[in-house]
Amino acid sequence: MTTWRFEQHLPQERAAVFGWHERPGAAHRLTPPFMGAVAAGPTDGIRVGSELTLHIDGVPGSLREWTAIHSLYDPPRLFADRAVGGPLPTWVHTHEFEEADGGGTRLVDTVTAARGPLGLPAASVASRVRRLFAYRHRQLAEELAAAERYSGNGMRVAVSGASGLIGRALVPYLRVLGFEAIPMKRTAQPGAGYIAWDPASQWVDREALGTVDAIVHLAGEPIGQRFTQAHKDEVMISRFDPTRGLALAAAESERIRTFISASAIGYYGANPGAELDEDSPPGEDFLADVCRRWEAAAEPATAAGVRTAQIRTGIVLSPRGGSLAMQLPLFRAGVGGPLSDGWLSWIALDDLLGVYVHALLDDRARGPVNAVGPNPVRGDEFARVLGNVLGRPSLIPVPKFGPKLLLGTEGAEELALASQYVTPRELERLGFTYRHTDLHDALTHILNPRY
Repeated sequence: MTTWRFEQHLPQERAAVFGWHERPGAAHRLTPPFMGAVAAGPTDGIRVGSELTLHIDGVPGSLREWTAIHSLYDPPRLFADRAVGGPLPTWVHTHEFEEADGGGTRLVDTVTAARGPLGLPAASVASRVRRLFAYRHRQLAEELAAAERYSGNGMRVAVSGASGLIGRALVPYLRVLGFEAIPMKRTAQPGAGYIAWDPASQWVDREALGTVDAIVHLAGEPIGQRFTQAHKDEVMISRFDPTRGLALAAAESERIRTFISASAIGYYGANPGAELDEDSPPGEDFLADVCRRWEAAAEPATAAGVRTAQIRTGIVLSPRGGSLAMQLPLFRAGVGGPLSDGWLSWIALDDLLGVYVHALLDDRARGPVNAVGPNPVRGDEFARVLGNVLGRPSLIPVPKFGPKLLLGTEGAEELALASQYVTPRELERLGFTYRHTDLHDALTHILNPRY
């Protein structure tokens, strides 16, 4: 058996730090994206008997599923959990919260574990544990700071596309900030804990929707496929029709006051020679047309006096999905490289979640909002930084025929090879606070290979 001990000093008072861990969504927010994801639970927060199941990446078969059962609960002093199954079934984790000299909280994480059934070398296990807590401690500090900036105050928010890359992260983030986030589910049967809808027919359970204060609309057919005519039609329909249906429902509601819809910086088209802000005109390619119609579909809500905003999202950094996840296997194998030398306007996933929360709470957020970081990079710089973070070479450009084989010529030109220098003018005007403005820092936090 081996014991590890990690300490962290936080400026918030002990009751506030302990209380944050009791909020719905806290476990999701502290699970490193480079290690796995929450599959189920927790069933009763951090109280004794509560169960939380994680799916751990990089381990085989049944060992991938790791259930933690909470075994101690003494607020605001400590709580503890122990593992059942998984790669380290002897894992016991005690979280102790102490009042620090001079104010604030000293958080002490103590873990006892053996190497487990995989027989991993002790150095490998220790490295993984250090990486886990390096992530958790930074993430917790940033979550507590965000909780001081934002409070949902019980605002009820319907979220479409809750099972997608952004929705899976946004729902727990809203909950940990005090929102009541209610996923929208594609079904004809109303039920507890969700709002039934059919995006194809624009039907939605209006009675259930009438109990919310705001809608965050993320649903839409994934774009990153070969650009056949059938796929392009589905992309267009899946954005225009459901958006218009929800906008009409919001317009008819007596309670809904805010409608926040996803969009994309594809609105501006492939425009390598311009610095683009929210006043820049739309492009002339397919994705620009999709975004233009997508945003226009919210007009019924706007006309009815519902505050609407369109979040024009850039390249989202996450190892759990999107373009970064598709590139990671190549870079880890040592054959990654730049797709082009054009501009890439990126944003960390946690910052994108913050954009949605800010848009929900700030009545000044209206119309298009560019959800990008303040420091775009060239494609070759992106590849160099990613390779550096992973400790892998990244010098050889990816042949252009590669993206064209996967996406078709049109898809490659609009998705993989496009150059867009987009600025977050509206976010700056709204006083938005970023967590990650440096690409190396952002990638290191979510990939965390060297702690």
